[in-house]
Amino acid sequence: MSDFTLDQLREQVRGAVYASGDDGYDQARRVYNAMIDRRPRAVVRAANTGDVATAVRYARANDLEIAVRGGSHSVPGFGTVDDGVVIDLGAMRGVRVDPAARTARAEGGATWGDFNAATYPYGLATTGGIISTTGVSGLTLGGGIGYLARGLGLSCDNLVSADVVTADGRILVAGEEENADLFWALRGGGGNFGVVTSLEFQLHPVKDIYGGPMFFSLDDAADVLRFYREFIQDAPEQFGGFPAYQIAPPLPFIPEARHGEPFLAFVSCWAGPMDEGESVLKELRDVAPVVAEHVGPMPYPALNSAFDALVPPGLQHYWKANFVRDLSDEVIAAHLDHGPKVPVVNSTMHIYPINGAVHRVAPDATAFGHREASFATVIAGMWPDPAQNDANIGWVRDYYAATAPHSEEGGYVNFMAADDQNRVAANYGGNYERLRAVKRVYDPDNVFHLNQNIAP
Repeated sequence: MSDFTLDQLREQVRGAVYASGDDGYDQARRVYNAMIDRRPRAVVRAANTGDVATAVRYARANDLEIAVRGGSHSVPGFGTVDDGVVIDLGAMRGVRVDPAARTARAEGGATWGDFNAATYPYGLATTGGIISTTGVSGLTLGGGIGYLARGLGLSCDNLVSADVVTADGRILVAGEEENADLFWALRGGGGNFGVVTSLEFQLHPVKDIYGGPMFFSLDDAADVLRFYREFIQDAPEQFGGFPAYQIAPPLPFIPEARHGEPFLAFVSCWAGPMDEGESVLKELRDVAPVVAEHVGPMPYPALNSAFDALVPPGLQHYWKANFVRDLSDEVIAAHLDHGPKVPVVNSTMHIYPINGAVHRVAPDATAFGHREASFATVIAGMWPDPAQNDANIGWVRDYYAATAPHSEEGGYVNFMAADDQNRVAANYGGNYERLRAVKRVYDPDNVFHLNQNIAP
């Protein structure tokens, strides 16, 4: 029997601890992907870094698995575990901005909505995700692809330092000058090395942007995808945008007769001078008729949260992804075949551009291992009805099988499914062996293995 009991854990942490039978336990164990249903021994809703360190020591003293939950968007459900300890950072959501230094420090449970709300009043931002409810920590640790990546680099490229609780309960600072090997690994290596309880970012002058979604008929999808392939190669780096297969939701700017119809959408984000936004998008408008659009000046946080309603908590999730060097005619043909079969309004396929500033970082400068790729493709199956699981998982797998032969072997770790563990080495690319070496230093027993796992 361990001499570190659950009652002692409750006494030693400032945050709440939930165990089976407690009021609030069922809510505390719930995660974003409703396909995942686990019953942890304890959920520790940490109030501070000390609580996290105590929870790690409790789990290790009792030989329990540890799951770490930040924003809770993990598609494979890595933020929970049966009969283990969930360290839930959801109460740690503070963001502090230093406008003079153009930096911001976010706690480990902050979302990009929290982050943008804090930085926007100063006219500052850094690369975040596409959905504002995504966790800052999880996105960044896997790399961090978003609207601003072509101009500012990935989220991890803008990371200045991080506070980390390691497997032995130590609290370390990781940065260029302190624990530099750990800092390198955190920038793309996922949650393999410890619990990140705060992250400091470099900020850049970004406030209002010009952009939004445009919908094109499926008959014009080939022309739009071919245009995108050529345009994005040397488009101004202030432009971030991506094509997507999307069923039209019932929104006022879309003709009512076309609600529920699949389209090839294009979501744009121009972060340069506002008066240049319309001219930048003119080439896209000239490719094919626009059926519907909601494009214009808007606050950057408004675009970052524009699609939140399509992906509320409680959906079923199954995703697949690949990196792509070039949108070849063969891969475009696969998209034209499978994209229009998108099954429900929540599901989608996106092709994110990751050239520009992302390519100017050396492949071994951070753990993000695919600087040679120009695009990151995700086939995101998301739907409300569990009775449709087999059919919708089938759509994702068939789509992936058609595109994979024309793509890189590896994909973006933040988009991987639970059954992608066999792709781990390919996903981390040429940095995998160095990541294993860092893992052996900071987590030799593989305590943090509920992730796209790097075995020591």
